[in-house]
Amino acid sequence: MQANEVLFDSALVLVAIVPSPKDLEIARILGWYRIPLRMAPKVVAVDYLLFYQTGKFASGHDALIESFAEVKGVELTLRKDLIRNEPEHPRANEEYYKISLGAMKNLPRPIRAEKWKRITFFYTLGSLVNQAESVTDLVVRSEERDVLWKTIRERSGASYVNNAQSLSPGGEEELQRVLQQVILLNSELGIELAINREL
Repeated sequence: MQANEVLFDSALVLVAIVPSPKDLEIARILGWYRIPLRMAPKVVAVDYLLFYQTGKFASGHDALIESFAEVKGVELTLRKDLIRNEPEHPRANEEYYKISLGAMKNLPRPIRAEKWKRITFFYTLGSLVNQAESVTDLVVRSEERDVLWKTIRERSGASYVNNAQSLSPGGEEELQRVLQQVILLNSELGIELAINREL
């Protein structure tokens, strides 16, 4: 990595929604982030999370990405085991990915949403994060798709693939479907994607 780079170029990065300042503090202080299994992207075994701060953050800190963290591990657990002070929550017995994190770090400069005020989870690469000034700059274009394909292919056999599915060597069709979803999501620049506020 060069001095001006934050992440290694081929890093697989998941842009993760942070619905409220409380959720960012959980990630910062307790060192984990949660994603409901039913809403999780196909591959959660990524190198880093980028934290997209929604409109619930204070003015000047909303609709942007200011921080990131290295992913240290992933486990599947129940929401009630993650947030013990909410045992009666309607989703208390639902399965969640608990993503264990390294120290949260600030980006050298915030990545602003600009026209992308509402987004959902999406993948990007370390090389794009290193150069990004806006969320649009994180979109994987044709020249980076080979790197993304290779990285998702490697990770698809990891322990934590959504729906507890590991792709076998013969699972090329499923892997191609996943990649097509990633490419489609990353190519819809003009469409506002809705945040699911049930995190």
